[in-house]
This record gives sequence, structure tokens and C-alpha cells, in this order.
Amino acid sequence: MKYLSDLRSYIAALDELGDIMHISREVDGDLEPGAITRRSCEIHSPAPLFANIRGAQPGFRILGAPAALCSRPEMRYARVALSLGLPADATGPEIVEALSAARHLPLVPPVVVEAATAPCRQNVLQGDDANLDRFPIPFAHERDGGRYANTWGTLIVKTPDGRWVNWSIARVMKVDGKRMVGLMVPSQHIGQIWGEWVALGQPMPYALVQGPAPAISCASGIPIPAEVDEADFVGALMGEPVELVDAVSVDLKVPASAEIVIEGHVSIERDCMEGPYGEYGGYLGTGSSAQPTFHVEVITHRDDPIWPLVVAGRPTDESHTVWAMGIAADMLTHLRDAGLPVKTVWVPEASAVHWLLVVVPSDWRKHLPDMESEAFAQRVGEVLFSTDASLFVPKVFLVDDDIDPTNLEDVVWALSTRIHPTGGRAVFENQRVVRLPQCYTEEEYEARLGPKVVYDTLQPAPEAGRHLHASFEQGYPEALRQHVLRHWPE
Repeated sequence: MKYLSDLRSYIAALDELGDIMHISREVDGDLEPGAITRRSCEIHSPAPLFANIRGAQPGFRILGAPAALCSRPEMRYARVALSLGLPADATGPEIVEALSAARHLPLVPPVVVEAATAPCRQNVLQGDDANLDRFPIPFAHERDGGRYANTWGTLIVKTPDGRWVNWSIARVMKVDGKRMVGLMVPSQHIGQIWGEWVALGQPMPYALVQGPAPAISCASGIPIPAEVDEADFVGALMGEPVELVDAVSVDLKVPASAEIVIEGHVSIERDCMEGPYGEYGGYLGTGSSAQPTFHVEVITHRDDPIWPLVVAGRPTDESHTVWAMGIAADMLTHLRDAGLPVKTVWVPEASAVHWLLVVVPSDWRKHLPDMESEAFAQRVGEVLFSTDASLFVPKVFLVDDDIDPTNLEDVVWALSTRIHPTGGRAVFENQRVVRLPQCYTEEEYEARLGPKVVYDTLQPAPEAGRHLHASFEQGYPEALRQHVLRHWPE
């Protein structure tokens, strides 16, 4: 597959699949794009592309659900696959495997191009002209605290000494034309870097990039190790360097093909209220908190720019595809690096990133000859719950490879029939938690500590009498199955 170097080539690729819903009629600029995008995620329709938004400048557009599930059932993960340079029909586990494998590839640093050749520099707005009011930023949900100016854009920051440039996705709410306020979690990489600037008493330079190459958006939304630049990782993943250009007003470099770039500085205090916002767990937000202000100083954009819109909520949206696959890839990497036999790791979309399945091969006992399944589950928990990505995953299931982790019917059947009512689990008390998972008590959120668990669903070894499935595949002789299949159309 060819690396899609900008959002427009990605939209064209989706259009060829019939996975773009062109909406040319005028839509309300407040809630309608959010409502249509949310429904498109829930019914797996083509991604909506809005070309006529009330109150926006002519030519300005919104792309909804940029990496949610594809409308074609035979290639459900096509949006993520194409974003990462994989075939449109790549399976979820194949995408996870590719992301995990990329962690061990040599990093490919980006290249810097001249501003005159960078599409993101076609329009440069400074002073009073650098105003968010000219852009179509809708409400994502009716009860949100404001219009969210970032739901799928890449935030670019770097440490004061320049050793680490971080690209990430975090929610950022518009306050007015010249100010935004963003969620700054201390444990996340952007929060760690902001803390370094706060310690110096200096506002942090930032760039908020809307609509870069889709691989950049995906890499910004998945966990990779601290002190690793996402630009280098994307280069390794794609097999070619990312093209960057110097920002206009801050000492940062931004993707040259981006649709929109917002530049400025982040305050050193939590001086503005952010939220509420409907989140990936599937519930509307109910609270707000003091967060730092993102001051808008310069905006550059392409002609007729496209603003990507993610509307988080009940599965399935980008939180349950890209982010979940990134977490699975991170977990797969850690488990294999620890020497554990693991076939794949998967986060079922319907679990809203609250479940993680670790699939092991049927011969895992040959690799761990002195280990019982209970000890295997304990070891899995020790490895996973020490990682940053595990902050968001409270429940892990260790399963055999006779289960397809992407088939929810398979998963529910296995979890229902293979977990003892009171046993079969390794419980880890007082683990790090954050507020985003929906399953903890208020006291646990306040303490930032709570329990996590690994459920052991592993069956006995085949020679010890493993149960066969009462299924077409395992309940009948091979010759009879082939005979039935040959005559099935009749």
C-alpha cells in the first residue's frame, strides 16, 4: 500500500471504497454535524463530509468519523488500515501486529521542507485575523461545556531543552476566538512536558494540527514509549520520512500537508474551566475542571480547509478503533518482550476499552513448562499493569486461541463458560487509575488507586481432556463437513 501523505488523498481512497457520505445541503453549525457523525458511528455508515456549514466561510468543510468502522462489512477496519498504509481489508489483529512490529523498526527522522512548498502555508493569519470564529467548530454533544476545537487533531509540544518532541491527541475546548482550554493529565506525555515548562515558569509553545496525514493522527492517538518522537515512529511505520515545515511563531515543526495549524502558548496555571464532554466510555460528561489556557496567536491553513471531527460516545468510534488498537499493540509488545507466548492482543470494540483479551497459542505449556494457568494469569497482570497504557484498562482476559477475539459471540461464549463463578482470576489491588474508565468508585478516583484483574479462561491441555466445541467445525467428521459444504447452495 502507498503511504497517504495528506487527508485529501485519504478521503479520495475512502471515496473509492464508497465509504464517504457527501453532504452538500446546508447543515446547522451548532449540533447537526455532531449528531450526524455520532449516528454514522453507531450504524456504521460512510464517513460524513460536510461541505455547506451554516456560519462557516464558503469552502470550509468538516470530515466526521475519520477512523471509525468502515461501512463495508467485509473490511470493517479499512479506515484505520488505509491510514497506516495497510490493505483496506486488513483484519484488526493484523493492524495490531503491524503497530507492534513497528516498535522494533529503526526510527526514520522527518525532513524539513521550505515554507513556500508547504500546503499548510497557503493562508497565514496573524493578530486579530488569527481567530477561531472563522472555522466550523460544532458542538460534539448537546451537554458539552463548549465547542471542542480538538477531537482528532495532533497537539505538538516539546521539552524546554528540545530533547523530546511529543505528538498527541487530547481534548481541547474552544473558549472564544482567541482562547482554548485543554485537558492536561499529569501522567500523560503532554502533561509531563507541560510540567517541565511550569517548573521554569514559562508558558509552553504548542501547535494544534488539524488534518495531517492520517498516519500522523493514528500515531498521535496511540501509546508509544516516552522520549520517542512520534514523527520518527511514523517514518518507521510508513517507510519514509514525514515532511515537516517550521511553524510561523513558535519553535516547533509541523506537518507540511496539514489542513490547519493553530500556534500559540499554554498558560502555566490551570486558569480556565474545561468540560464536561461526552467520552469514550459511552456516557455524557457531568463535570468540569480547571485546566490551562491555550492562547491562539497564529493560524495557517490550506485553501478550502477540512476540519476532522470525532464525536466520542458509545462504541464504535475512533476511541474504540485506533486508540484501542494502539493499546493492544503496546500490550502485545510488552508481553512478548517479557518472553510470554502470546498470539495476539485485542480490545473488543463493545467493551469501550474496558476489556483486553490476551490470546495464547494452544501449545503455550511447551513454552512455559513449569507454569500453571493461574501463575500465567498472574504474570500477565504483573507485566501489563506496570505499563502506562494499562491506566485505562481495568479487566484483562487470558484466552485460548480457539476463540476469535474479534468475534463478540465467541468472546461472550468463552467468558461465560470458562470463568469460575468465584475463582479463575488474579486480582491486583491498589493499581494506578484515572477518571476516564467508568467502573470505579468516587473514592478510588480521588485516591487514583483501584483494583484490576486478569481472568483465567484457559482450558486444560488437549492431552488432558480439553473440551471440544459442540459446533459444525468440531462436532462432525471432516468428510461429512466437506460434503455438506459442497451441497450447501442446494
